Amino acid sequence: MKRAITLLITLTLMLSAKDYTKHGDTVAFINALVKKHDFKREDVEKLFSKVEVQHSALRAFLPKDRTTLTAEQIEALQERYPKYGAWDRYVEHKVTPARVKQGVDFIRRNLKTFQKVEQRYGVPMEYVAAIIGIESVYGANVGKYPVFDTLVTLAFEKNRRNGFFKKELLAFLQLAKREKINPKNVYGSYAGAIGLGQFMPSNYEPYGVDFNGDGHVTLQRPEDAIASIANYLEQNGWRKGEPVATRVGYQGMRFTAYKTGYGTTYNRSELKGIAPKETWDYWERVRLIKLNREKYDELWYGAKNFFVITRYNHSAYYAMSVHQLATRIAAKLKE
Repeated sequence: MKRAITLLITLTLMLSAKDYTKHGDTVAFINALVKKHDFKREDVEKLFSKVEVQHSALRAFLPKDRTTLTAEQIEALQERYPKYGAWDRYVEHKVTPARVKQGVDFIRRNLKTFQKVEQRYGVPMEYVAAIIGIESVYGANVGKYPVFDTLVTLAFEKNRRNGFFKKELLAFLQLAKREKINPKNVYGSYAGAIGLGQFMPSNYEPYGVDFNGDGHVTLQRPEDAIASIANYLEQNGWRKGEPVATRVGYQGMRFTAYKTGYGTTYNRSELKGIAPKETWDYWERVRLIKLNREKYDELWYGAKNFFVITRYNHSAYYAMSVHQLATRIAAKLKE
């Protein structure tokens, strides 16, 4: 019986493996790796000859799957056809007492690194910690997908983002070559994101930081991940010492007076009938961020630093969850 089960498992694995060296698009990709990027043909063909097709990752990017909508498209649909409580459902798993406590513990375990990073890049430690908390639960969930096989699947099996994933596959192979690591030994998310901050491979070169000085950018390690996230935010325009967001009040339960979203800015003087619920000494242009709750719309001003967080993930809900988690982490650190 055991022998039969073993044989079945072996056959299943064999059936799911695919030789991409015979795949038309992949042949051109391999040729480019050899001719343009100085890879050894023998090594590349060995990698591509036995790829485990990642079907569950592929399903997330098939055209008819709602999860293929971008964050901006989802939020636009929620605003146009509101199913009340979208924010309540979104945030209940992102900003929790447990996640706050884990964030405080994570900062305390890595306090010297956080202090040095904050001094160098000007990004408050609680915001970096909040991103790590939301992206990977402080390293507890960095993903279980083989990154090479996942990116090959998404690059060459038909889906709506083939072009994007071909670029990410190239960036990943260049990363593996540069860092002298086996591409088959790296695991990440269903989209090929890696490490505590879930960087896509193309983000390693422009934003990755070897903060512990070991000669490698390893975003599975707290020192490099913390510094790389801060560097990402700083390079995208983070303004040291400036606020991120504040709650505002308005008349009524549902807000429709002005266009909302991180892509539209206003002078505060333009926004009649809207005022911060507490003193907010920030007079540059602001975004109106609407959080759709079960019984009312919650409205916020978003500053430039709020917009910077949306460069990490293009979603106002994501940026707001980072802000709220960071705020609660900072409060707990002061207790």
